[in-house]
Amino acid sequence: MSLDQTDRLDAELDRVAARLVDTRRDLHRHPELAHQERRTAEVAVERCRELGYAVRSGVGGTGVLADIQGSGAGPTVLYRADMDALPVDEGDGARPARSEVAGVMHACGHDG
Repeated sequence: MSLDQTDRLDAELDRVAARLVDTRRDLHRHPELAHQERRTAEVAVERCRELGYAVRSGVGGTGVLADIQGSGAGPTVLYRADMDALPVDEGDGARPARSEVAGVMHACGHDG
């Protein structure tokens, strides 16, 4: 990645950082178990469409596929992310994105 590309990526991340944090906290507050991630999928579709991506929803049930076209020729890259939560109680404690669903939380540790 060239310095110019890195600078552009940094600028874009700065532009969307607050929205990303808000979305992550929203999803963490509203966890859904496997094959029940309808709200989560709706949020993913909405965010992808806001960014101008072509989106397919309902892939394999609740999956979302976004086609992100690059500006030049090159290989296709696949990014995959889990959307499901686990049947685990988050417990007590003040956190900015504590689960609002009793007995369900994002507990895998890869969501921040």
